[in-house]
Amino acid sequence: MTARAWKMDDLDTIAEIERECFPDPWTRRMLADSFLSDRFVGVVLEEGDAVCGYGGMSVVFDEAEIELIAVRELYRRCGRGKRIMQDLEEVARSRGVKRIFLEVRVSNAGALALYLKCGYTGLYCRTRYYPDGEDAVVMKKELA
Repeated sequence: MTARAWKMDDLDTIAEIERECFPDPWTRRMLADSFLSDRFVGVVLEEGDAVCGYGGMSVVFDEAEIELIAVRELYRRCGRGKRIMQDLEEVARSRGVKRIFLEVRVSNAGALALYLKCGYTGLYCRTRYYPDGEDAVVMKKELA
């Protein structure tokens, strides 16, 4: 398992994983637009030559927001999501980030468990945040 920065060549694979994992996936265009931003950091995790997961965050001054994280179903519950989170946090620290935020569907028990295990705490809910009307939990982690 190796982690590396996103490349433009990864966008089709990342868009495919987005469609597999989420009811409201980011489009390839949205992914490309984020990739072109100097505030965005994207990490992919590979098994051999195959991308098995990825994460992305935006960094503004001393705060970051994790906007994307996904692991293909075949590779879940084996530490890959945690590895992606650690890699994003390492980049955040190197850029002087003091706190990281994220939003997660209230029904996504697996993601909630991962974020709690990684040291994130719930702050509040955003009612009807997602296009289908589901609420989101906003979470935060203070970086040492």
